[in-house]
Amino acid sequence: MSISTFALFVALSLAIAILSAVLIIMPWLRPKKDTAADNQLITLNIDVYKSRLDELAADKQAGTIHAEHYQAQKTELERQLLDAKQPAAVMHKPSLASKLAIVIGGPIIAGLAYTFISDRSSVYELWQAQDSVGQVADDLLTGKINEPPEWALEDIAGLFSAMQTNVHHNAHDSERWMRLSNIFLSFEATESALESLARAYRLSPHNEEIAMAYAQMNFFVAEGMLDDSNRRVLLDVLKANPQQLEAQMLMVMGEARMGNYQQAQHWIAKMREVIAQKPGDQSAELADLDNLTANLQRQQAEAVQDVDITVTINPSLLPLIQADDVLFVAIRAAVGGPPYAAKRIAISELQQGAIFVTLSDRDAMMPERTLRSARASGEQLLVSARISHSGNATSQSGDLSANPVVLTDNQINIQINQQVP
Repeated sequence: MSISTFALFVALSLAIAILSAVLIIMPWLRPKKDTAADNQLITLNIDVYKSRLDELAADKQAGTIHAEHYQAQKTELERQLLDAKQPAAVMHKPSLASKLAIVIGGPIIAGLAYTFISDRSSVYELWQAQDSVGQVADDLLTGKINEPPEWALEDIAGLFSAMQTNVHHNAHDSERWMRLSNIFLSFEATESALESLARAYRLSPHNEEIAMAYAQMNFFVAEGMLDDSNRRVLLDVLKANPQQLEAQMLMVMGEARMGNYQQAQHWIAKMREVIAQKPGDQSAELADLDNLTANLQRQQAEAVQDVDITVTINPSLLPLIQADDVLFVAIRAAVGGPPYAAKRIAISELQQGAIFVTLSDRDAMMPERTLRSARASGEQLLVSARISHSGNATSQSGDLSANPVVLTDNQINIQINQQVP
C-alpha cells in the first residue's frame, strides 16, 4: 500500500526537525571537562614561576640586571601567574526536561508555524489530487490512455493540477508538454495550450510534429498574423522538409494577411511543385491552388485602395494612457454618419509613441457601405483617431482624441493631441 503524500511529508518533516534538535543539544551531551588536568596545569605554572623568579634573583645578585628591571620582571611574572590561576567558566549540564523540550517542542512549534502562518489549503488540495488522480495524469501524459475516466473528471481542477505537477517533475520531456497542450485545447484553454506547446518546441525544436503544432496554434491565436517568431519556426520546418505542404500554406496565409502578396504567390508556386510530384490525379488540389491564386490577385487589387494611417501621440499625453486603453481609428463622411471603415486596436501595440493602421473595404462596418464606393463618388472623407479608457466606440469624457484629417491620399498622418472634456 502506497504512503500518501501528506503522510510522507509529515514523516520527513518530523525526521528533519528531530535531527536538527539533536544537533542543537549535542554540545550538552559532551563529557564534563577534567578538573584534575586543570589543577596539574596550574601546579606546573607555579613551578615555572618559582624557577623564573630564582633566575631573576640570581641575575640581580650578580649585577647582571638593575633593581628596577628586576622589579618590573617580577611584577610581570606575578601578573601571568594570576591570569593562569583564573578558573575556567563551567558549563552547567541541562536537565533531561530541557533536552526533551527542545526535541519535542521544536517539531511541534515548526509544524504549527507552517500551518498557521499562511493558508496551506491549496497545498493540501494538490497533495490530495496527486493521491487520487496522479496516476491518471501520468497515464494521460505518457499516452497510455487517451481520455481520463469519468470518475477523474469529477475533480477536473485537481486533475489539471496533477498534470501540471507531473510535467514539471519531467520538465525535459517534450512529449508530455505536447500532450498537456492537447488536453488544455480539448477544454478550450487556448492560452495554457499555447504556453505548453511553446515549452515543448523549446525542448525539441527539430521535432516536425511539435514545430508544426506550435506554428499552427500560434498562427491562429494571432488571428492569421505571421510574426517573426512564427515565421522562423515555419522556415526551419521547410528547411528540414521543403515539401511540407501545411507549412507552405501557413506561409501563404500569413504573407497574404500582411499584404505581402508576391511572397504569398511564391509559396503557392512551391506548393504547386510539390503537389505536381505526387502520384495519382491531383487536379482537384491544383484547381484549389488556382482559386487561391485568383483570390490573392483580387485582394492585391483591392489593396491598392488601402489607406495607411500613422497615429502618433503627443508626448504630453503619454502619462494619461493606461495599459488597457483601446485605440479607435475610423474613416467617415465629413457630413457625418456611420464610418466606412474602422478598426479597434489595443494600445499595447504602441511603439515609440506611434501605431500604424491600415483601413480598407475589409474593415467596412456594413457590406454595402464601402470605402471604395465612397471614394469613387467623390465624397469628402475624414480620418479620426481616439483613445478610449472604457473601450466603448462612442466618445466619453477623459478620452484622448485627434483633430480629424481630410483623406486626400493613401498615406495619412494623424496626431492625438487633446483630451475630451
